[in-house]
Amino acid sequence: MITDMTKGSPFKILIKFVIPLLLSMVFQQLYNLADSVIAGRFLGVDALAATGAAYPITVLFIAVATGASVGCSVVISQLFGAHDIVRMRTAVSTAVISLITLALTLTAIGEIACPALMQLISTPENIFEPTMVYLRIYIAGLLFLFLYNTATAIFNGLGDSRTPLYFLAFSTTFNVILDIFFVSKLNMGISGVAWATLIAQGISSLLAVVTLVRRLSRIHTAEKPKRFDRHLLGRMAMIAIPSICQQSFVSVGVFCVQGLVNPLGSNTVAGFSAALKVSTFAIMVMNALPNALSSFAAQNIGAQDIKRVRQGVRDCIIMSELVIGSIIVLFFVAGQPILQLFLGSSSNGTVISVGIEYLLIVAPFYPLVGIKNCCDSALRGGGAMGPFMITTLVDLALRVALAYIMVPMMGFAGVCYAYPLGWVIGTSISIIFYICNVWVPKYMRDAQKAGIHLPKIHRPAVAEPQQRTAAPRARHGHFFHKRAN
Repeated sequence: MITDMTKGSPFKILIKFVIPLLLSMVFQQLYNLADSVIAGRFLGVDALAATGAAYPITVLFIAVATGASVGCSVVISQLFGAHDIVRMRTAVSTAVISLITLALTLTAIGEIACPALMQLISTPENIFEPTMVYLRIYIAGLLFLFLYNTATAIFNGLGDSRTPLYFLAFSTTFNVILDIFFVSKLNMGISGVAWATLIAQGISSLLAVVTLVRRLSRIHTAEKPKRFDRHLLGRMAMIAIPSICQQSFVSVGVFCVQGLVNPLGSNTVAGFSAALKVSTFAIMVMNALPNALSSFAAQNIGAQDIKRVRQGVRDCIIMSELVIGSIIVLFFVAGQPILQLFLGSSSNGTVISVGIEYLLIVAPFYPLVGIKNCCDSALRGGGAMGPFMITTLVDLALRVALAYIMVPMMGFAGVCYAYPLGWVIGTSISIIFYICNVWVPKYMRDAQKAGIHLPKIHRPAVAEPQQRTAAPRARHGHFFHKRAN
């Protein structure tokens, strides 16, 4: 259901929007884990290692797809909030055409450069061949990865987080079924794991695109939208490129910290890896509300309602802190059983104690992460990608630098304390940027300085009789223009 976020209670809108988004994140984590679990249980250690060795390469493609889709979502949200339906539809087609082109280009580059990329990350010889097989099939399905992320971003930009959840739930379930069938029944080995991912994601992405086209075809306008607009592509790129860099840099930062932990021994590596999985899952849950806030902020900035954006940020911070408080209590009360669930019965006391040490040091600082993410969402929703990049990179660089400084002095505890110290400084910078209104478009700031009041945009700039006759209520839900009548 497409939702106009410029009307109604911000608190209720964010709650309604975030629940499907949160469930989507859970399914996404399960989707990412499925290949490794099936490979490890049915094919053995080498197959599990092969999927793990491929991860540093696949995560870069995912970073490009995710970052590019952020640019689409923000621009489409702003146009939808401004009720500029003609240009919004043009932005949708521009995004689809551009990202299909990018996906096909990366597919060609990836297939050619696959062996060199594997050598670059020092893939062990005993798993070089199965990793190559897995990667080549994965790269062949990049078009589907980009199509799905594009469709999801457009749905989110239009205030619809429920439809992507349906497709992701289908894709995750179908992927697991195909994994088991191809590997255990057809004995396809590591290639079966890769083909299961490609087929499940392919069907899901095509269904998502078809649904999106059908939804948008019901929104009629007096003026025919253009299929492609270079100016809109430039606006998307201004947001997408920093987002892609941010996603990639985060992955590089994790690898750098992992490089510090590896020499500390296998027990420390195992405990840190398990705790990091638990912490990452918790942070993904915390990110659901700020991700919803980005679409909310973009729509209301498009509608020139800055006061409503600030109200949404306040509500989001309150809700985030309530969720984070529950997570902290859970880690302190049940941290050991949770880690045991991830580590299995073979883990020893040293491994558990390392994981507990990390969680108990890091978790009390999660409230800072919640505040930072909410402020960053306002920056991203307003298209202020320069400040957004600064807050992200400073936070990341500090965590890595502090870890390198503190580990020789404190051992593993240095890694634990580096994370919250980085968050303290990164959050401070995010708050300063938010308070200074760098997320408010320049023309709005100039109008405020000149004492000019910009009225909120209430009604769409399309012929209303056409809307009433051409857009009957659909089974999928009601569209924004039906609310406007």
